[in-house]
Amino acid sequence: MIVVKAGGNGSLNMEAVCADVASLVQQGEQVVLVHGGSHETNVVSEKLGHPPRFVTSASGHSSRYTDRETLEIFAMVVAGRINKLLVERLQRLGVNAIGLSGLDGRLLEAKHKPALRIVEDGKQKILRGECSGIIERVNAGLLSTLLAAGYVPVVAPLAISHESQALNVDGDRVAAAIGTALKADKVIILSNVPGLLRDFPDESTLIAHIPLAQAQDHLDRYAQGRMKRKMLGAVEALQDGVEQVIIGDGRVAQPLQWALAGHGTVIG
Repeated sequence: MIVVKAGGNGSLNMEAVCADVASLVQQGEQVVLVHGGSHETNVVSEKLGHPPRFVTSASGHSSRYTDRETLEIFAMVVAGRINKLLVERLQRLGVNAIGLSGLDGRLLEAKHKPALRIVEDGKQKILRGECSGIIERVNAGLLSTLLAAGYVPVVAPLAISHESQALNVDGDRVAAAIGTALKADKVIILSNVPGLLRDFPDESTLIAHIPLAQAQDHLDRYAQGRMKRKMLGAVEALQDGVEQVIIGDGRVAQPLQWALAGHGTVIG
């Protein structure tokens, strides 16, 4: 069982990702594909006159502010266009893919974060109206049923709150949560760099292997921006029972085969 997270920043080779998924499925592997869509959401938001807003939390973490209008644009782009085009591409490759968001069948349940504590102009502020959350439960039974029937779930990173409100959730942590719930052998998180770099953006400083015992230290010392979220997802998955997490290069011709061959940052 392999859980793959791909997409989000617009620079990954999604045709190659889908081709690799098809190859793994043809070899008898069960695969769940989690995707993002932040780049395309930004583009569409600009065109619709509601440009994205990024804020910095009190802890220094940068993230998208997701008000209700932004959430609806995100859902339209990610659960609509991107998800269905990926399903179409996989179907053309002979994979019986099925597109889902975390809303469907309460696949992903999350705790709502209605407000953010941010730093703006050097001052701490409370920003309300936030429509994002943190994954608390995965409907593993639904995914297991689909996988057993021969489907490949393609999951968009939206979740549902305990109050049944749609929420934006981080795709890397979605992959980690799904990997944990399904007791996956591997979680592969594809990025636009070869893996975790000791001296970003120098790709020659790739850290090839990190034992689980050192993963938190590497997260604190080297990870930043999107890579920090990827590393956080990796640590969570490994601590909860996933055997191995690989942060691989999503730009290469065979990104999954490349990662499975040990290229990238192997954690665990």
